[in-house]
Amino acid sequence: MSRIAMFTEIEQGKKGEWIMEIKVEKPTRQFLEDRKVSSWGIWEKEVSRFDWYYDATEECYILEGEVVVETKDGSRVQFGKGDFVTLPKGLSCVWDIKKPVRKHYNFP
Repeated sequence: MSRIAMFTEIEQGKKGEWIMEIKVEKPTRQFLEDRKVSSWGIWEKEVSRFDWYYDATEECYILEGEVVVETKDGSRVQFGKGDFVTLPKGLSCVWDIKKPVRKHYNFP
């Protein structure tokens, strides 16, 4: 699997700073089979824009569509069909769905 994009955001917490990162990767077929991605739930959404907060880490595999996630500091991460994305617990962001999205998702 090769990483195609990574976004890192430093958050200030009660015990200091920690790093949150959005990982966007191009998975191999073997990786998807080993993780049993095809058995995960499916989520679909039309073109739209909405705020989101992750109270748990999400892994997802994009089956269709195009998305831009914008963080509170203005950084943008784009991903789409064929990408495996990990969104960290504690992330506050805006989902900007450019093309209708369909994805497998998991909260490990």
